[in-house]
Amino acid sequence: MSSNDKTDYQQLGQQVVNTELAEIEALRDRIDGSFTEACELLLNCKGRIVVTGMGKSGHIGGKIAATLASTGSPAFFVHPGEASHGDLGMITKNDVVIALSNSGNTAEITTIIPILKRFAVPLISMTGDTSSTLATEADINLDVGVSKEACPHDLAPTSSTTVALVMGDALAVALLQVRGFTAEDFALSHPGGSLGKRLLLHVSDIMHKGDNIPRVSESATVSEALLEMSKKGLGMTAIVDAQDKLLGIYTDGDLRRSLDKNIDVRHTSISEVMIKNCLTTGENELAASVVKIMDEKNINGLLVVDDDSKLIGAFNMHDILRAGIM
Repeated sequence: MSSNDKTDYQQLGQQVVNTELAEIEALRDRIDGSFTEACELLLNCKGRIVVTGMGKSGHIGGKIAATLASTGSPAFFVHPGEASHGDLGMITKNDVVIALSNSGNTAEITTIIPILKRFAVPLISMTGDTSSTLATEADINLDVGVSKEACPHDLAPTSSTTVALVMGDALAVALLQVRGFTAEDFALSHPGGSLGKRLLLHVSDIMHKGDNIPRVSESATVSEALLEMSKKGLGMTAIVDAQDKLLGIYTDGDLRRSLDKNIDVRHTSISEVMIKNCLTTGENELAASVVKIMDEKNINGLLVVDDDSKLIGAFNMHDILRAGIM
C-alpha cells in the first residue's frame, strides 16, 4: 500500500467507523431493565455521582462525569489508584458510584469494592464481561461489551470505549429529560460557552448607557448629528426631545442617502432627515433574539427604550460580537 494513496486511508477510516457503528447498534438491545434500574438509582441519589475507571476507561469515565454534571446530575471523577490512597474519603454514603472496566477485573477498582460495600455505597458497573468480579459484585451492571475492537489486532480500546461513552451519554440524557433540565438550566452551568451567552445575556448586558449613548436634540443640524455619531462610534445617533423621548434615528446609511440628495449638512435640521418610528428594543430582551431580528431587517444597530419610549441604551453588531453571542 502506497503511503500516498489517500483512497487507502479513507477505506481504513471507514472500516473503523463501520466497526464502531455496528457495536453501537448492538448496544441498543442492552438498554434494558438494568438501565432503568441504574437511572432510578442515579435519579434518587442524595449525594453525588462518583465515576471511576482506570486507563482508557478512566478517560471515558471523566467525560461521563463531566456530561452528567453539566446536565443536572452532580458528578465528579475519582481516579481508582488515588482512591486507595486517601481519595475514598471523597465518597459518602449518600453517593452512587459508577465504575468502568472493560475486563471487569481491573485491580485498582476491585480493590475498593469491599470498602464501598462496607459503607453501603451503591455501585453501578459498566463492563465488557458480565461474569467478571466488578459485574457480579455491583448492585447493577450495564453490559458494554463488544464483539470486536476497531483495532485490527483487536487489542487497542476503540469500539469498547466508544460503546461505554454512548452508554454514559444515554444515562445522562435520560436523567436530563426526567429531571426536566432545560436549555436555560444548561446555560447556567455553561455561562462561558456560546449557548450560555445566547440564553443568559440580555440587551441590558451589552448596551451602551448614560453619556455613552449617541443622541442629539431634534433642533440639531445634520452636521452636529454627524459629530455625535463620530464621537460615540456606533454608526448612528438617536434624536430625542427635551424629556429624552425617542423621536427617531439617523445612521451611516441615512447619511449616504442624504448626501445623494445634496443636502446642506450644516444647515439642514436632523428632524428633516431622521427616520421616524424606528425599530427599537427593550433592555430585558434576550440579546440573541434581538440579533435574529437585526439579521432579518439587515440593520447594524438598535436603540433601547423603556415602556415610556425614553431612550435608555444603544448597541451595534460590534457589541454583539464582543459579547460572544455570534
